[in-house]
Amino acid sequence: MTPRTPELVLCAIDSPLAEAWQQAVREMRGRVRLHHGSVLDVSAQAVVSPANSYGWMRGGVDATYAQAFPEVEQNVRSAVLAYHGGELPIGEALMVPTGARTPAWLISAPTMREPGERLPPDTVHPYLAARAVFQLWRDGRLEQGVHVHQAIDTIAMPGLGTGVGDVSPHTCARQVCAAWDDVFPAR
Repeated sequence: MTPRTPELVLCAIDSPLAEAWQQAVREMRGRVRLHHGSVLDVSAQAVVSPANSYGWMRGGVDATYAQAFPEVEQNVRSAVLAYHGGELPIGEALMVPTGARTPAWLISAPTMREPGERLPPDTVHPYLAARAVFQLWRDGRLEQGVHVHQAIDTIAMPGLGTGVGDVSPHTCARQVCAAWDDVFPAR
């Protein structure tokens, strides 16, 4: 079964990120749109958490997720421990239930190893995190054997590393666009 391309909703609360996402939307093929507002305001089956490798959700958008979904940090930390020995490497992603009806899933894709880490200006971490999210959507399976792309049609993504990590909005947008094109090439 060939998966259809998901709808990717790029979310931004601030104007610099919204402007960077707007440029990326023009360049990306497929079902991509911009939402100027909170990632939690989007009707999506999954939200992306640009977390740290240990699954701590104490800052940035992760703190917002932890407050909105009280079980999600423990779900992420348990999955990181069970499937990755306690540290989810940058460039990999995992999916856990939020405990809510919408969004039902959170995709954790680290942009930094340590909580609160500032990333260098030449980092490729947004690309690696985005690529991991898109590959998980395209190729992943839930524990019941169902393909992730059958359970998730819409993914809401905030800036990757643009808050605590201090990545520039344009760097993030450019790298997310490149990851999208690499995982979902033009046919």
